[in-house]
Amino acid sequence: MAKRRPSGDGMVRRRDDGRWEGRIVVGHKESGQPIFHYALARTQKALLDKLHRDMELYQDVELTEDSRMTLGQWLDRWMEDYAADTLRPNTLRSYEQYIRCYIKPYLGDKVVSRVTAQDVQKLYTKLRKEGRVKDHPEYGHELSDTMVRRIHAMLHRCLRDAETAHVIPRNPAAGAALPKADPRPKQILTREQTQAFLAAVDGNEVWRDFFYTELTTGLRRGEICGLMWQDFDERAETLKIVRSVNTPKAGVLEIGETKTDRGRRTIHLPPSTAARLRERKKHAVSQWIFPEPLAPEKPVRPSAAYYWMKRILREAGLPQIRFHDLRHTFATHALTSGVDAKTLSGILGHTNASFTLDTYTHVTPDMQRAASGIVGGFLENLLGRELKPWQTGEKAAPAP
Repeated sequence: MAKRRPSGDGMVRRRDDGRWEGRIVVGHKESGQPIFHYALARTQKALLDKLHRDMELYQDVELTEDSRMTLGQWLDRWMEDYAADTLRPNTLRSYEQYIRCYIKPYLGDKVVSRVTAQDVQKLYTKLRKEGRVKDHPEYGHELSDTMVRRIHAMLHRCLRDAETAHVIPRNPAAGAALPKADPRPKQILTREQTQAFLAAVDGNEVWRDFFYTELTTGLRRGEICGLMWQDFDERAETLKIVRSVNTPKAGVLEIGETKTDRGRRTIHLPPSTAARLRERKKHAVSQWIFPEPLAPEKPVRPSAAYYWMKRILREAGLPQIRFHDLRHTFATHALTSGVDAKTLSGILGHTNASFTLDTYTHVTPDMQRAASGIVGGFLENLLGRELKPWQTGEKAAPAP
């Protein structure tokens, strides 16, 4: 029986065309046969220099036969075997788009173990300049820095798993130079605009409690749509956030977990919000706090909430903000009214307080100092002295 050739073993020869060829063992097939990495050069010295560099790259590496598949094939396998059971449906759909539109067209046909750091860097540069699939009236085909960073996060994670599985020697996405994160300024409703919005929706029996609750809790759109009466504790005036509603392109409602583990939380409600929910519960005909108007056995669709928000904003002559900006509106006014970042982080379901501070850097210390000199902040004027439950410093009860 032939002796198994160890990784790093190699040979050098001169070809008939005068060039020099070398190869080193970088792994083995299931049968035990070696997997080779090849190099070519015009001179023996140039070849040896290449092989020495390659030997450093493949040192202590034992690749498998899967190292011969293309990056596109590995991405497909990764989505099926690694991502499908660990990622939320919305994240999976985003990753599928990144792979289909941005990675496969440029690197999908290249052997995965031969993708280099230079390949990855060139990909990001190309995407920034001409990666947008559809021409944008303002940005043309340029892809935003934020989108490039998201694509990198997915590709880095995918290639990290490839390295662990002995499909590639090193992760070529590690250490890539990324565009600086430069998020657009948050759009929020001012105090006067918030009051105008609430006044405009007050006459709408279907949506007034929904948007009042949103502006006094800052829940994500899927979270507020997924609230059930079993989540509401009337006596303690608390609300458990344990699920989220999403609508994929097919239009079928998906009821799943919250965005993150920290998203599962219990928040204290302002008394006025708790009073509204208590009154609403007296007339409830569904297990959902905010059911679909024409199908109360189902939760309200996130798309319907978006449509009515836009309609109310338009009719009231207010800025056409996104739904998520209602969450920003709550958070910004809470901070300027004196709610500390750690408490607000718990209310919003952020991973940590530093993320909250990074997200709301537009709320400056000067703004907070100015707010602290006012006896009644905006939320206090709107809700009464109801910031107190958030400021007690007590830990929220864990969700079941």
